[in-house]
Amino acid sequence: MKFLHAWFLICFACVAALQGASKSLYEKGGGFAPDERVLYKKAFSKKEKLAEELHLEFFYPDGFAKTDSRPSIVFFFGGGWTGGDTSQFYAQAKYLASRGMLAICAQYRRALKTAKPVWCVEDARSGVRYLRKHASALGLDPKRIAAGGGSAGGHLAAATATISAFDWPDDDLTVSAVPNALVLFNPVFDNSPKGYGHDRLGDDYKRFSPIDNLDGKQPPTIVFLGDRDKHLPVASAKRYEKTMEAMGNVCKTCIYEGKGHGFFNLHKNGRDSFVVTMTETDEFLAGLGFLQGKPRVEAWLQAEERK
Repeated sequence: MKFLHAWFLICFACVAALQGASKSLYEKGGGFAPDERVLYKKAFSKKEKLAEELHLEFFYPDGFAKTDSRPSIVFFFGGGWTGGDTSQFYAQAKYLASRGMLAICAQYRRALKTAKPVWCVEDARSGVRYLRKHASALGLDPKRIAAGGGSAGGHLAAATATISAFDWPDDDLTVSAVPNALVLFNPVFDNSPKGYGHDRLGDDYKRFSPIDNLDGKQPPTIVFLGDRDKHLPVASAKRYEKTMEAMGNVCKTCIYEGKGHGFFNLHKNGRDSFVVTMTETDEFLAGLGFLQGKPRVEAWLQAEERK
């Protein structure tokens, strides 16, 4: 009887430990932490009378050295340009690092609800420029930089490749802010009166809205969208795709039935959506020469669940 009781306690402890690990994995950030944080910008706002230090948070692949020339991806979090934080994309970054990429999550100034969120675009473009300018010191390939993000962060990633009206004046503008690929999760493409955020932009939306600034020079793009998304109608995504293709650019739009805004987030009961979107991301990046071999998202996730 005592043996059975002890055996039961051991089993209970093991199950509890597994549940604890799994719970952390399915919370925001997934229990992951960046390997290094690098200051890329000090931004000062005269209007708000404050200075803000902005960092890039790096996730390194196994065996990484700063003498490498790795493909990279920088993620911008969502939150309507007013909220959110870098931990949103920690799980995606950790997976892509496991595949050999340098994965980065970027801070940016989150505009006040009463302010125009052009600061966020400035910071996103500054971030890509910093990576490209310092590529040799950071261990990344300046010709294989991808940008990704979700919602407003998806807008910022798209803006790095479409918007030239809002650049930080202290940046080295001889360095391109345009990434070599885009991975966009329910991005806010349209800021027109029929789109999102127009109330904070007014007529500036014409310079701020990615769908209104396509010029045929955009990098290969993949878009993930639920057909029940309240911020980006499927029709807008299809119009973006059609316009891109008409200009000779590559744009693949993946529509998921019954899914709403933010469906891809692992911490929002999105395990299956995480697996399918990251598998598509992996295949897309492999097709561009960023990755080698086949995706292994499910195997990676199962290994993390066992930790």
